[in-house]
Amino acid sequence: MSDGLKRATGPVSGAAYFGAEVREWRLGKGLSQREVGAPARYGQQYVAKVEAGDRMASPEFAAGCDQVFGTPGMFARLRDRCAEKGGYPDWFEPYVLLEQQASAILNYSNSLITGLLQTEAYAHALFRKWRPTDPLDVTAEEVARRLKRREVLEGENPPLVWVILDESCLRREIGSRSAMAEQVTHLIEEAESPRFTIQVLPFDSGAPAWSLGFTLLKFDDDEPDMMYQETLGAGHVTDSRKVVADASVLYDRLRADALSPTASLKMMREVMEDWTR
Repeated sequence: MSDGLKRATGPVSGAAYFGAEVREWRLGKGLSQREVGAPARYGQQYVAKVEAGDRMASPEFAAGCDQVFGTPGMFARLRDRCAEKGGYPDWFEPYVLLEQQASAILNYSNSLITGLLQTEAYAHALFRKWRPTDPLDVTAEEVARRLKRREVLEGENPPLVWVILDESCLRREIGSRSAMAEQVTHLIEEAESPRFTIQVLPFDSGAPAWSLGFTLLKFDDDEPDMMYQETLGAGHVTDSRKVVADASVLYDRLRADALSPTASLKMMREVMEDWTR
């Protein structure tokens, strides 16, 4: 494994770090999860999710920890620092760190539009579908973290972003027709900007060279390129030369079958008009 991958995968997520600290203090004090959650009126299941790093703790919960552990302001400050770190699941944190360092991001979206290009309404609809029982404030936090990733495109030297969208990404209704009209309009705006190249893989191109979405990250200097792909409940980053080389060949084949950027922009405009009818 390369030094670059070790450096990226070392830190746990902010949520996991905060949760580990809560667990250590709770065990040290001999308290139950229910007792820790009581000051802020949170139940045992909530505390369990915080300790596991599955949920970024609320400010109220952090304040409750300070009360029950006798640590004035410590957990509140720790929570703020961990939230700034991102609060992403620990399996996604390595990718977020790499995304911030990449000189080029090459994405193939096979069914859903990649996170960097999602609008707030589109992302909200996805999170509600994936986890319909989550409180709305939790969903709002998830959406905010996803939109925050756009900051990588706003620095002094933003990465080149190349996206291949399967046509189904444009035509599958996520949220509502108005949400899709807004989403496709956003795609058009980004496609017209110099920082993005977007190509559509049309239905009539036949079988795709690969059926699953993935992302290639390229770096300057001697850093190895990376490949990221998600499975159910997890994501995997690899710098294996063979895997990255194979993925690069697949990406080139997908790109060859896709419409040109100009033709893709034309199709997106046509689809946007369909959503507004």
